[in-house]
Amino acid sequence: MMPKEGPLKEVTVEELLAKAEQPSKDALRLHPFYRGKIEVLPKCRIRDFSDFGIWYTPGVAAPCKEIHADIEKAYEMTNKWNFVAVVSDGSRVLGLGDIGPEAGLPVMEGKALLYKYLGGVDAFPICLDTKEPKEIIQAVKWLQPTFGGINLEDIAHPKCFHILDTLRKEMEIPVWHDDQQGTACVTVAGLLNAVKIVGKKMEDINVALIGAGAANIAISRLIITAGVNPENIIAVDSKGILHKDRGDREMLKTKYKEKWHLCEMTNSRGVKGDIKEAMEGADVVLSASKPGPGVIKKEWIEQMAEDAIVFASANPIPEIWPWEAREAGARIIATGRSDFPNQVNNSLGFPGIFRGALDIRATKITDEMCIEAAKELAKVAEDHGISEDYIVPNMDQWEVFPREAVAVGTKGIEQGVARIKRPAKERFKQAETIIKKARDEVQMLMKEGFIEDPDK
Repeated sequence: MMPKEGPLKEVTVEELLAKAEQPSKDALRLHPFYRGKIEVLPKCRIRDFSDFGIWYTPGVAAPCKEIHADIEKAYEMTNKWNFVAVVSDGSRVLGLGDIGPEAGLPVMEGKALLYKYLGGVDAFPICLDTKEPKEIIQAVKWLQPTFGGINLEDIAHPKCFHILDTLRKEMEIPVWHDDQQGTACVTVAGLLNAVKIVGKKMEDINVALIGAGAANIAISRLIITAGVNPENIIAVDSKGILHKDRGDREMLKTKYKEKWHLCEMTNSRGVKGDIKEAMEGADVVLSASKPGPGVIKKEWIEQMAEDAIVFASANPIPEIWPWEAREAGARIIATGRSDFPNQVNNSLGFPGIFRGALDIRATKITDEMCIEAAKELAKVAEDHGISEDYIVPNMDQWEVFPREAVAVGTKGIEQGVARIKRPAKERFKQAETIIKKARDEVQMLMKEGFIEDPDK
């Protein structure tokens, strides 16, 4: 293949697969070397052994009594203010499926690592040996006294919806499902800038949702909150376009209520068929489907509206190669990969969002708070100069996270879900300091050899 000019270059499938496989090879070498990715370190001074009388018995009884008298003081006298539990049952881990809680643990540790380095959040992996929704709900409730927030992760649908909705209603700390809300937040951020670049309006665009799992169902909810008309959305699952006359509608009503809700409020024209028909005349395709290439075909993009926007988010291979989408007429293409422009990565979302929620001691993270995070992500990119190949920030633009935190906290205060209220400038300084400290600590530990270099 001959390379194209510009940032989208044709390469062979073999080259891309080899590049995609390299992180897995490195992971198999480095995971056993470090025997995990996170550990617990003291954050208080230990000058000599007499200090244990302060941090443990007998001195520790004094703060215990204070908290017993006023439970809110747990946020001031313990690390509850910065603790997040990353909870999974291992029933839908990445693209690996139901591999169990032990096999899911490396992912949850990795999530905790990102929380710390990107958001300054002390997160802990909690892998549960149950797949029963009622037991998962109860287990998470039991964790509430210790944690300031809960991140649900890699839980199969449709139960993930019920678990999230129940816990959001019944707990007094924020509960978040990153596979839904995190992906949706960053997708909205990219869409806001993409629509701006092509000169269209959110309320006017026609959207094809390819895939109707947890990610795209959450994306549909958030893009509607952001201004997209639900009647202009056509969603497709493995059996075809969602509409009110589907042959499996009774099953959808009972087992997949979220899909049925999409059947009821989208596709006002009653379009039937599959991906091809859903994409005809669409301004935007948001695909969270199976890995490609070939899931989305060039000729289907050719039938989209002028200045088409295509988000092909499957990993490790997007539903269509970016250069194929460009050749077919798409003006803006995003994927989930870092080696192509416009990576839609939920890691841009959850660290800053939870930083903001923790800093106001939020009782929940609302859809409106997620929208504010998306708007701030879009604004960060806009401040750097958006273009067809730059619609969302990169993770190494670390000002993203404190800015996102402030936007989330401000909306939380406005909506009345904050336990404490501080000015935006003060919250920005606090978030910036916490995140910088987390990064500096890692660099110092590497420099001093406490985090070993595996190549030495």
